[in-house]
Amino acid sequence: MDRPSDLFDREREWQDLVDFATSPGRGIRLGLVRGRRSQGKSFLLRRLAKATGGFYYQAVEEDRAQALDGIGRALGEHLDIPGGRLAFASWDDAIRALADLGSKSPALIVLDEFPYLLQHSPELPSVLQRIIDTSRDTKGTVRLIVCGSALSTMATLLTGTQALRGRATLDLIIEAFDYRTAALYWGISDYETAFTVHAILGGTPGYRDLLPFPPPKRPRDIARWLEAGPLNPSSALFREDDYLLTEERVLTDRALYHSVVTEIANGRRTQSEIAAGLGRDQRAVQFPIKALEDTGFVTRTDDALRDRRPTYALTDPIIRFHHLITRPALARFEDRDTAAAWTDANTAFRTHILGPHFEHLAREFTQRYASPTTLGGRPAAIATTVLNDAASRTQHEIDIVATGRNPNGSTTVLAIGEAKYTTAKRTLADLHRLEHIRTLLTPKHPTAATARLLLFAGHGFEQRLTNEADQRTDIEIIGLERLYTGT
Repeated sequence: MDRPSDLFDREREWQDLVDFATSPGRGIRLGLVRGRRSQGKSFLLRRLAKATGGFYYQAVEEDRAQALDGIGRALGEHLDIPGGRLAFASWDDAIRALADLGSKSPALIVLDEFPYLLQHSPELPSVLQRIIDTSRDTKGTVRLIVCGSALSTMATLLTGTQALRGRATLDLIIEAFDYRTAALYWGISDYETAFTVHAILGGTPGYRDLLPFPPPKRPRDIARWLEAGPLNPSSALFREDDYLLTEERVLTDRALYHSVVTEIANGRRTQSEIAAGLGRDQRAVQFPIKALEDTGFVTRTDDALRDRRPTYALTDPIIRFHHLITRPALARFEDRDTAAAWTDANTAFRTHILGPHFEHLAREFTQRYASPTTLGGRPAAIATTVLNDAASRTQHEIDIVATGRNPNGSTTVLAIGEAKYTTAKRTLADLHRLEHIRTLLTPKHPTAATARLLLFAGHGFEQRLTNEADQRTDIEIIGLERLYTGT
Protein backbone atom coordinates (compact mmCIF):
# COMPACT_ATOMS: atom_id res chain seq x y z
CA MET A 1 0.00 0.00 0.00
CA ASP A 2 1.41 3.37 -1.02
CA ARG A 3 2.33 5.77 1.75
CA PRO A 4 0.50 9.14 1.42
CA SER A 5 2.87 11.77 0.12
CA ASP A 6 1.56 14.39 2.55
CA LEU A 7 2.03 12.24 5.65
CA PHE A 8 4.17 14.13 8.19
CA ASP A 9 5.80 12.18 10.99
CA ARG A 10 2.83 9.83 11.40
CA GLU A 11 4.60 6.82 9.95
CA ARG A 12 4.13 4.66 13.06
CA GLU A 13 0.43 5.49 13.36
CA TRP A 14 -0.04 4.96 9.61
CA GLN A 15 1.63 1.57 9.76
CA ASP A 16 -0.52 0.52 12.74
CA LEU A 17 -3.63 1.47 10.78
CA VAL A 18 -2.45 -0.34 7.64
CA ASP A 19 -1.63 -3.46 9.64
CA PHE A 20 -5.10 -3.42 11.17
CA ALA A 21 -6.91 -2.71 7.89
CA THR A 22 -5.10 -5.52 6.06
CA SER A 23 -4.99 -8.09 8.87
CA PRO A 24 -6.16 -11.55 7.79
CA GLY A 25 -9.05 -13.49 9.25
CA ARG A 26 -12.81 -13.76 8.90
CA GLY A 27 -15.44 -11.70 10.65
CA ILE A 28 -15.56 -8.12 11.88
CA ARG A 29 -12.63 -6.76 13.81
CA LEU A 30 -13.01 -3.52 15.71
CA GLY A 31 -10.45 -0.76 16.10
CA LEU A 32 -10.61 2.50 18.06
CA VAL A 33 -8.80 5.68 17.08
CA ARG A 34 -8.97 8.58 19.53
CA GLY A 35 -7.23 11.81 20.34
CA ARG A 36 -7.80 15.50 20.84
CA ARG A 37 -9.30 17.43 17.91
CA SER A 38 -6.91 18.73 15.19
CA GLN A 39 -4.27 16.05 15.81
CA GLY A 40 -4.74 14.48 12.38
CA LYS A 41 -7.05 11.52 13.05
CA SER A 42 -9.45 12.22 10.19
CA PHE A 43 -6.50 13.11 7.95
CA LEU A 44 -5.07 9.62 8.44
CA LEU A 45 -8.36 7.76 8.23
CA ARG A 46 -9.55 9.43 5.04
CA ARG A 47 -6.27 8.49 3.37
CA LEU A 48 -6.50 4.96 4.73
CA ALA A 49 -10.01 4.54 3.34
CA LYS A 50 -8.93 5.92 -0.03
CA ALA A 51 -5.87 3.66 -0.18
CA THR A 52 -7.92 0.52 0.62
CA GLY A 53 -11.08 1.40 -1.27
CA GLY A 54 -12.84 1.49 2.08
CA PHE A 55 -15.97 3.31 3.25
CA TYR A 56 -15.45 6.51 5.24
CA TYR A 57 -18.28 8.32 7.02
CA GLN A 58 -17.88 11.40 9.22
CA ALA A 59 -20.77 12.00 11.59
CA VAL A 60 -21.99 15.48 12.50
CA GLU A 61 -24.19 16.85 15.26
CA GLU A 62 -27.74 16.03 14.11
CA ASP A 63 -30.66 13.94 15.21
CA ARG A 64 -31.08 10.19 14.76
CA ALA A 65 -33.20 10.30 11.61
CA GLN A 66 -30.81 12.71 9.90
CA ALA A 67 -27.83 10.53 10.85
CA LEU A 68 -29.43 7.39 9.43
CA ASP A 69 -30.32 9.29 6.28
CA GLY A 70 -26.76 10.66 6.05
CA ILE A 71 -25.06 7.30 6.34
CA GLY A 72 -27.59 5.85 3.87
CA ARG A 73 -26.67 8.51 1.33
CA ALA A 74 -22.94 8.03 1.92
CA LEU A 75 -23.17 4.26 1.53
CA GLY A 76 -25.36 4.59 -1.57
CA GLU A 77 -22.78 6.85 -3.19
CA HIS A 78 -20.00 4.44 -2.17
CA LEU A 79 -21.81 1.56 -3.87
CA ASP A 80 -22.85 3.64 -6.93
CA ILE A 81 -26.50 2.81 -6.31
CA PRO A 82 -28.91 4.55 -8.69
CA GLY A 83 -30.42 7.45 -6.80
CA GLY A 84 -27.44 7.41 -4.47
CA ARG A 85 -29.31 6.49 -1.29
CA LEU A 86 -30.10 3.52 0.94
CA ALA A 87 -32.96 3.82 3.41
CA PHE A 88 -32.33 2.54 6.95
CA ALA A 89 -35.00 2.30 9.63
CA SER A 90 -32.53 1.50 12.43
CA TRP A 91 -28.86 1.27 13.24
CA ASP A 92 -29.18 -2.48 13.20
CA ASP A 93 -30.11 -2.25 9.50
CA ALA A 94 -27.30 0.26 8.81
CA ILE A 95 -24.56 -1.74 10.52
CA ARG A 96 -25.65 -4.97 8.83
CA ALA A 97 -25.49 -3.21 5.46
CA LEU A 98 -21.99 -2.00 6.29
CA ALA A 99 -20.97 -5.52 7.35
CA ASP A 100 -22.15 -6.83 3.98
CA LEU A 101 -19.42 -4.76 2.30
CA GLY A 102 -16.97 -7.49 3.29
CA SER A 103 -19.02 -10.44 2.03
CA LYS A 104 -17.14 -10.76 -1.27
CA SER A 105 -13.78 -9.15 -0.49
CA PRO A 106 -12.15 -7.64 2.61
CA ALA A 107 -13.57 -4.22 3.41
CA LEU A 108 -12.56 -1.31 5.64
CA ILE A 109 -15.27 0.79 7.31
CA VAL A 110 -14.51 4.03 9.17
CA LEU A 111 -17.10 5.75 11.37
CA ASP A 112 -15.51 9.09 12.27
CA GLU A 113 -16.78 11.37 15.07
CA PHE A 114 -18.50 8.34 16.61
CA PRO A 115 -19.46 10.21 19.85
CA TYR A 116 -21.88 12.36 17.80
CA LEU A 117 -23.79 9.19 16.91
CA LEU A 118 -23.88 8.05 20.54
CA GLN A 119 -25.63 11.26 21.60
CA HIS A 120 -28.85 10.20 19.91
CA SER A 121 -28.23 6.46 19.50
CA PRO A 122 -26.77 5.05 22.75
CA GLU A 123 -27.69 1.55 21.60
CA LEU A 124 -24.97 1.60 18.91
CA PRO A 125 -22.28 -0.19 20.98
CA SER A 126 -24.73 -3.02 21.70
CA VAL A 127 -25.65 -3.23 18.02
CA LEU A 128 -21.97 -3.42 17.11
CA GLN A 129 -21.36 -6.05 19.81
CA ARG A 130 -24.10 -8.32 18.47
CA ILE A 131 -23.02 -8.02 14.84
CA ILE A 132 -19.31 -8.44 15.67
CA ASP A 133 -20.04 -11.59 17.67
CA THR A 134 -22.26 -13.16 15.00
CA SER A 135 -19.77 -12.27 12.23
CA ARG A 136 -17.43 -15.00 13.45
CA ASP A 137 -19.69 -17.55 11.76
CA THR A 138 -19.61 -15.79 8.38
CA LYS A 139 -17.12 -15.82 5.53
CA GLY A 140 -16.90 -12.06 5.23
CA THR A 141 -13.94 -9.94 6.31
CA VAL A 142 -14.52 -6.43 7.70
CA ARG A 143 -12.23 -4.13 9.58
CA LEU A 144 -14.30 -1.48 11.39
CA ILE A 145 -12.71 1.66 12.86
CA VAL A 146 -14.63 4.01 15.13
CA CYS A 147 -12.96 7.35 15.82
CA GLY A 148 -13.65 10.30 18.08
CA SER A 149 -12.25 13.38 19.79
CA ALA A 150 -14.34 13.20 22.97
CA LEU A 151 -11.70 11.32 24.94
CA SER A 152 -13.86 10.35 27.90
CA THR A 153 -16.56 8.90 25.65
CA MET A 154 -14.09 6.94 23.53
CA ALA A 155 -12.18 5.64 26.56
CA THR A 156 -15.30 4.28 28.25
CA LEU A 157 -16.29 2.24 25.19
CA LEU A 158 -13.85 -0.49 26.21
CA THR A 159 -14.13 -0.34 30.00
CA GLY A 160 -15.99 -2.28 32.67
CA THR A 161 -19.25 -3.83 31.53
CA GLN A 162 -19.53 -1.81 28.31
CA ALA A 163 -20.84 -3.72 25.30
CA LEU A 164 -17.59 -3.43 23.33
CA ARG A 165 -15.34 -4.48 26.20
CA GLY A 166 -12.86 -7.11 24.94
CA ARG A 167 -13.88 -6.73 21.30
CA ALA A 168 -11.35 -4.22 19.97
CA THR A 169 -8.03 -5.38 18.58
CA LEU A 170 -6.76 -1.83 17.96
CA ASP A 171 -6.83 1.12 20.35
CA LEU A 172 -4.74 3.85 18.75
CA ILE A 173 -4.24 7.24 20.40
CA ILE A 174 -3.18 10.05 18.06
CA GLU A 175 -1.16 12.49 20.14
CA ALA A 176 0.24 15.94 19.47
CA PHE A 177 3.68 16.26 17.92
CA ASP A 178 6.54 16.48 20.39
CA TYR A 179 8.41 19.77 20.56
CA ARG A 180 11.14 18.78 18.09
CA THR A 181 8.69 17.51 15.50
CA ALA A 182 6.51 20.59 15.99
CA ALA A 183 9.44 22.88 15.16
CA LEU A 184 10.05 20.98 11.92
CA TYR A 185 6.34 20.97 11.08
CA TRP A 186 6.06 24.72 11.58
CA GLY A 187 9.33 25.30 9.74
CA ILE A 188 10.91 27.26 12.60
CA SER A 189 14.69 26.98 12.76
CA ASP A 190 15.32 29.52 15.55
CA TYR A 191 15.20 27.55 18.81
CA GLU A 192 13.92 30.37 21.02
CA THR A 193 11.08 31.07 18.60
CA ALA A 194 10.23 27.37 18.24
CA PHE A 195 10.13 27.01 22.01
CA THR A 196 7.88 30.06 22.44
CA VAL A 197 5.42 28.92 19.77
CA HIS A 198 5.28 25.47 21.33
CA ALA A 199 4.63 27.03 24.76
CA ILE A 200 1.59 28.74 23.24
CA LEU A 201 0.15 26.16 20.85
CA GLY A 202 1.82 22.90 21.76
CA GLY A 203 2.23 20.27 19.06
CA THR A 204 -1.28 20.21 17.59
CA PRO A 205 -0.72 20.06 13.80
CA GLY A 206 -4.18 21.31 12.85
CA TYR A 207 -3.53 24.73 14.35
CA ARG A 208 -1.15 25.63 11.55
CA ASP A 209 -3.98 25.67 9.01
CA LEU A 210 -6.15 27.89 11.23
CA LEU A 211 -3.71 30.81 11.23
CA PRO A 212 -3.71 33.32 8.36
CA PHE A 213 0.00 34.09 8.43
CA PRO A 214 3.20 32.02 8.34
CA PRO A 215 4.76 31.20 11.72
CA PRO A 216 7.25 33.65 13.23
CA LYS A 217 10.90 33.16 12.32
CA ARG A 218 12.50 35.28 15.07
CA PRO A 219 11.55 36.23 18.65
CA ARG A 220 10.74 39.79 17.59
CA ASP A 221 8.09 38.48 15.19
CA ILE A 222 6.06 36.73 17.89
CA ALA A 223 4.01 39.71 19.15
CA ARG A 224 2.83 40.55 15.62
CA TRP A 225 2.07 36.90 14.91
CA LEU A 226 0.02 36.62 18.13
CA GLU A 227 -1.90 39.79 17.32
CA ALA A 228 -2.91 38.36 13.95
CA GLY A 229 -3.62 34.88 15.29
CA PRO A 230 -4.36 33.51 18.78
CA LEU A 231 -4.99 36.98 20.26
CA ASN A 232 -7.20 38.11 17.38
CA PRO A 233 -10.91 37.94 18.34
CA SER A 234 -11.70 36.92 14.75
CA SER A 235 -9.31 33.95 14.88
CA ALA A 236 -10.64 30.42 15.28
CA LEU A 237 -8.02 29.95 18.00
CA PHE A 238 -9.12 32.92 20.11
CA ARG A 239 -11.63 30.79 22.06
CA GLU A 240 -10.00 27.42 21.55
CA ASP A 241 -9.96 26.72 25.30
CA ASP A 242 -13.76 27.02 25.41
CA TYR A 243 -14.17 24.87 22.31
CA LEU A 244 -12.00 22.09 23.75
CA LEU A 245 -13.71 22.01 27.14
CA THR A 246 -17.19 22.18 25.60
CA GLU A 247 -16.43 19.14 23.46
CA GLU A 248 -16.35 16.97 26.58
CA ARG A 249 -20.01 16.88 27.57
CA VAL A 250 -19.27 15.20 30.91
CA LEU A 251 -17.76 18.51 32.08
CA THR A 252 -21.14 20.02 32.86
CA ASP A 253 -20.26 22.71 35.40
CA ARG A 254 -18.31 24.98 33.07
CA ALA A 255 -17.50 27.62 35.68
CA LEU A 256 -16.07 25.06 38.11
CA TYR A 257 -13.87 23.37 35.53
CA HIS A 258 -12.59 26.67 34.17
CA SER A 259 -11.78 27.71 37.74
CA VAL A 260 -9.81 24.53 38.42
CA VAL A 261 -7.95 24.93 35.13
CA THR A 262 -7.08 28.53 36.04
CA GLU A 263 -5.65 27.48 39.40
CA ILE A 264 -3.46 24.83 37.77
CA ALA A 265 -2.37 27.31 35.10
CA ASN A 266 -1.30 29.69 37.85
CA GLY A 267 1.08 27.11 39.26
CA ARG A 268 -1.04 25.38 41.91
CA ARG A 269 -0.06 21.79 41.30
CA THR A 270 -1.42 19.74 44.23
CA GLN A 271 -4.99 19.06 45.37
CA SER A 272 -4.48 21.09 48.51
CA GLU A 273 -3.07 24.06 46.60
CA ILE A 274 -5.91 23.97 44.06
CA ALA A 275 -8.51 23.76 46.82
CA ALA A 276 -6.91 26.65 48.70
CA GLY A 277 -6.87 28.77 45.56
CA LEU A 278 -10.60 28.15 45.08
CA GLY A 279 -11.39 28.62 48.77
CA ARG A 280 -12.86 25.11 48.97
CA ASP A 281 -12.34 21.98 51.00
CA GLN A 282 -9.80 19.62 49.44
CA ARG A 283 -12.41 16.89 49.01
CA ALA A 284 -14.54 19.28 46.93
CA VAL A 285 -11.93 19.45 44.16
CA GLN A 286 -11.19 15.74 43.92
CA PHE A 287 -14.05 15.06 41.48
CA PRO A 288 -13.40 17.95 39.06
CA ILE A 289 -9.66 17.20 39.01
CA LYS A 290 -10.37 13.53 38.27
CA ALA A 291 -12.87 14.48 35.56
CA LEU A 292 -10.32 16.78 33.91
CA GLU A 293 -7.75 13.99 34.14
CA ASP A 294 -10.14 11.44 32.58
CA THR A 295 -10.92 13.80 29.70
CA GLY A 296 -7.23 14.38 29.00
CA PHE A 297 -7.04 18.04 30.01
CA VAL A 298 -4.97 17.42 33.13
CA THR A 299 -1.96 15.15 33.55
CA ARG A 300 -1.22 13.56 36.91
CA THR A 301 2.40 12.84 37.82
CA ASP A 302 3.37 10.91 40.93
CA ASP A 303 6.25 12.22 42.99
CA ALA A 304 9.51 10.57 42.00
CA LEU A 305 10.56 9.65 45.53
CA ARG A 306 7.52 10.02 47.80
CA ASP A 307 4.28 8.03 47.83
CA ARG A 308 0.83 9.64 47.51
CA ARG A 309 2.16 13.06 46.50
CA PRO A 310 0.81 13.54 42.97
CA THR A 311 1.03 16.83 41.12
CA TYR A 312 -1.16 18.07 38.27
CA ALA A 313 -0.42 19.99 35.09
CA LEU A 314 -2.42 21.08 32.07
CA THR A 315 -1.98 18.93 28.98
CA ASP A 316 -2.82 21.53 26.32
CA PRO A 317 -0.56 24.60 26.21
CA ILE A 318 -3.21 26.65 24.42
CA ILE A 319 -5.64 26.17 27.32
CA ARG A 320 -3.02 27.43 29.75
CA PHE A 321 -2.24 30.36 27.44
CA HIS A 322 -5.82 31.52 27.19
CA HIS A 323 -6.55 31.09 30.91
CA LEU A 324 -3.51 33.16 31.85
CA ILE A 325 -3.38 35.71 29.03
CA THR A 326 -6.67 36.08 27.17
CA ARG A 327 -9.40 35.44 29.73
CA PRO A 328 -8.13 37.87 32.41
CA ALA A 329 -8.15 40.72 29.84
CA LEU A 330 -10.86 39.44 27.51
CA ALA A 331 -12.55 42.84 27.06
CA ARG A 332 -9.27 44.50 26.09
CA PHE A 333 -8.47 41.88 23.48
CA GLU A 334 -12.02 42.00 22.10
CA ASP A 335 -11.68 45.80 21.83
CA ARG A 336 -8.47 45.25 19.80
CA ASP A 337 -6.29 46.81 22.49
CA THR A 338 -4.00 43.90 21.75
CA ALA A 339 -0.53 45.46 21.82
CA ALA A 340 -1.02 47.11 25.22
CA ALA A 341 -2.80 44.10 26.72
CA TRP A 342 -0.04 41.78 25.51
CA THR A 343 2.62 44.06 27.00
CA ASP A 344 0.82 44.04 30.36
CA ALA A 345 0.56 40.23 30.25
CA ASN A 346 4.25 39.70 29.47
CA THR A 347 5.28 39.07 33.08
CA ALA A 348 2.62 36.39 33.51
CA PHE A 349 3.61 34.91 30.16
CA ARG A 350 7.26 34.55 31.13
CA THR A 351 6.61 33.42 34.71
CA HIS A 352 3.63 31.08 34.36
CA ILE A 353 3.97 29.91 30.76
CA LEU A 354 7.56 30.01 29.51
CA GLY A 355 9.11 28.97 32.83
CA PRO A 356 6.90 25.91 33.50
CA HIS A 357 6.94 24.92 29.83
CA PHE A 358 10.73 24.93 29.79
CA GLU A 359 10.71 22.63 32.83
CA HIS A 360 8.26 20.35 31.01
CA LEU A 361 10.44 20.17 27.89
CA ALA A 362 13.50 19.52 30.06
CA ARG A 363 11.72 16.45 31.45
CA GLU A 364 10.64 15.43 27.95
CA PHE A 365 14.22 15.76 26.72
CA THR A 366 15.42 13.63 29.64
CA GLN A 367 12.82 10.97 28.89
CA ARG A 368 12.94 10.92 25.08
CA TYR A 369 16.31 12.17 23.93
CA ALA A 370 18.93 12.08 26.67
CA SER A 371 21.40 9.25 26.10
CA PRO A 372 22.42 6.72 28.78
CA THR A 373 25.82 8.43 28.77
CA THR A 374 24.17 11.72 29.72
CA LEU A 375 22.06 10.18 32.49
CA GLY A 376 24.37 7.44 33.68
CA GLY A 377 21.89 4.77 32.66
CA ARG A 378 18.48 4.22 31.11
CA PRO A 379 15.64 5.89 33.04
CA ALA A 380 12.51 4.03 34.05
CA ALA A 381 10.69 7.23 35.03
CA ILE A 382 11.10 11.00 34.93
CA ALA A 383 9.27 13.09 37.51
CA THR A 384 9.66 15.83 40.12
CA THR A 385 9.96 15.83 43.88
CA VAL A 386 10.07 18.16 46.86
CA LEU A 387 12.87 17.76 49.38
CA ASN A 388 12.79 19.02 52.95
CA ASP A 389 15.93 20.80 54.19
CA ALA A 390 15.67 20.64 57.98
CA ALA A 391 18.86 22.59 58.61
CA SER A 392 17.66 25.66 56.70
CA ARG A 393 13.95 25.04 57.42
CA THR A 394 13.04 25.17 53.77
CA GLN A 395 12.03 22.97 50.87
CA HIS A 396 13.73 22.38 47.55
CA GLU A 397 11.68 21.62 44.43
CA ILE A 398 13.62 19.38 42.06
CA ASP A 399 12.45 19.87 38.48
CA ILE A 400 13.85 16.63 37.08
CA VAL A 401 14.45 13.33 38.84
CA ALA A 402 15.48 10.47 36.57
CA THR A 403 15.12 7.11 38.29
CA GLY A 404 16.02 3.63 37.14
CA ARG A 405 15.37 0.11 38.35
CA ASN A 406 17.95 -2.26 39.81
CA PRO A 407 17.69 -5.98 39.01
CA ASN A 408 16.19 -6.53 42.48
CA GLY A 409 13.41 -4.04 41.71
CA SER A 410 14.68 -1.21 43.89
CA THR A 411 14.79 2.38 42.64
CA THR A 412 18.07 4.05 41.77
CA VAL A 413 18.47 7.80 41.29
CA LEU A 414 20.29 8.33 38.00
CA ALA A 415 20.13 12.10 37.69
CA ILE A 416 18.61 15.22 39.19
CA GLY A 417 18.20 18.50 37.39
CA GLU A 418 16.96 22.05 37.35
CA ALA A 419 15.49 23.97 34.43
CA LYS A 420 15.29 27.77 34.42
CA TYR A 421 14.05 29.95 31.58
CA THR A 422 15.27 33.33 32.75
CA THR A 423 17.08 36.08 30.88
CA ALA A 424 20.12 35.58 33.14
CA LYS A 425 22.72 32.92 32.45
CA ARG A 426 23.13 29.99 34.82
CA THR A 427 26.07 30.30 37.19
CA LEU A 428 28.19 28.26 39.56
CA ALA A 429 25.69 29.16 42.29
CA ASP A 430 23.08 27.06 40.45
CA LEU A 431 25.51 24.16 40.35
CA HIS A 432 26.32 24.47 44.04
CA ARG A 433 22.61 24.45 44.90
CA LEU A 434 22.13 21.25 42.91
CA GLU A 435 25.15 19.69 44.60
CA HIS A 436 23.64 20.59 47.97
CA ILE A 437 20.36 18.95 46.99
CA ARG A 438 22.22 15.81 45.94
CA THR A 439 23.89 15.72 49.36
CA LEU A 440 20.50 16.06 51.10
CA LEU A 441 19.05 13.21 49.02
CA THR A 442 21.85 10.74 49.68
CA PRO A 443 21.02 9.62 53.27
CA LYS A 444 17.57 8.31 52.25
CA HIS A 445 18.54 7.44 48.68
CA PRO A 446 22.20 6.30 48.67
CA THR A 447 22.33 5.94 44.88
CA ALA A 448 21.87 9.71 44.63
CA ALA A 449 25.49 10.14 45.73
CA THR A 450 26.61 9.45 42.15
CA ALA A 451 23.62 11.01 40.39
CA ARG A 452 24.33 13.18 37.36
CA LEU A 453 23.58 16.88 37.72
CA LEU A 454 21.56 18.37 34.85
CA LEU A 455 21.40 22.13 34.40
CA PHE A 456 18.98 23.40 31.74
CA ALA A 457 19.08 27.05 30.68
CA GLY A 458 17.05 29.08 28.23
CA HIS A 459 19.68 31.79 27.80
CA GLY A 460 23.05 30.18 28.28
CA PHE A 461 25.67 29.54 30.93
CA GLU A 462 28.32 31.61 32.63
CA GLN A 463 31.82 30.74 31.40
CA ARG A 464 33.01 29.47 34.79
CA LEU A 465 30.11 27.01 34.88
CA THR A 466 30.89 25.86 31.36
CA ASN A 467 34.52 25.30 32.33
CA GLU A 468 33.49 23.29 35.39
CA ALA A 469 31.17 21.10 33.31
CA ASP A 470 33.97 20.45 30.82
CA GLN A 471 36.22 19.16 33.61
CA ARG A 472 33.72 16.88 35.34
CA THR A 473 31.77 13.82 34.20
CA ASP A 474 28.85 14.27 36.61
CA ILE A 475 27.62 17.61 35.16
CA GLU A 476 25.57 18.11 32.01
CA ILE A 477 24.58 21.56 30.80
CA ILE A 478 21.71 21.75 28.28
CA GLY A 479 20.73 24.90 26.44
CA LEU A 480 18.08 25.37 23.77
CA GLU A 481 20.25 24.07 20.93
CA ARG A 482 21.03 20.82 22.73
CA LEU A 483 17.41 20.57 23.87
CA TYR A 484 16.32 20.63 20.22
CA THR A 485 19.16 18.75 18.54
CA GLY A 486 21.34 16.91 21.02
CA THR A 487 21.33 13.96 23.38
